Amino acid sequence: MPSFLRWPLPALLSWSAAWGLFIATRSAGLSAPLALALAAAAGAVLAVLHGQRWRRLIVALGFPLSLLMTGLPAELPAWLWLLPLGLLALLYPRRTWGDAPLFPTPSRALAQLTALTPLPPGARVLDAGCGLGHGLRELHAAFPAAHIEGIEWSRPLATVARWRCRFARIHQGDMWAQDWQPFALVYVFQRPETMARVWAKACAEQAPGAWLVSLDFEVPGQTPLAHRALPRGHSVWVYRTPVTQPTRR
Repeated sequence: MPSFLRWPLPALLSWSAAWGLFIATRSAGLSAPLALALAAAAGAVLAVLHGQRWRRLIVALGFPLSLLMTGLPAELPAWLWLLPLGLLALLYPRRTWGDAPLFPTPSRALAQLTALTPLPPGARVLDAGCGLGHGLRELHAAFPAAHIEGIEWSRPLATVARWRCRFARIHQGDMWAQDWQPFALVYVFQRPETMARVWAKACAEQAPGAWLVSLDFEVPGQTPLAHRALPRGHSVWVYRTPVTQPTRR
């Protein structure tokens, strides 16, 4: 997919289209309730075009919620509305648009990993794209004797994760540039479009037989070692990097 069409830009375009329809119909003399209904319906139709359920919800609710915000006191300066955009850009830089958005790992989502991926005490475990640290906490609960680490591109999110997860070592940086070789297990909560890249990186850098754990999204074309369904439509996919067979003489 072209970089200029990566999420969340499609959502912004959908919201803009709904707003454009609302403004155009109001300018044409349509009543506010009818114009609102048409624009909200258009937003809902555009939401269907987005792949994941959470994206559809975000797109469908975007226009009505933004319209509600315009009902705030008119004396607020116009530049004030730039602050949420600035905060979004700070928390979710454009460089990360190709990765997963900020969605936390659900509570107890990784509880079964203790049995599925036995690790020796002191093993290094990485949450690649740790966000606010929800995945780090779940990994720590599953592997209390492991050395838990995280990497997050957003500096504010990495700072909050350090504060929330004092047990973990958290780096601010690019998960794609980080070397995964030292880690016995890497955990990701990415998106379908990046899972092939995740698998390629794991195979190239992790030791043979190391673990890769993905929440919700499978690696295309690869058979998981284990797959567990979780409440609320979530699932855990467990993989191991290929073990190189010894050369026969």
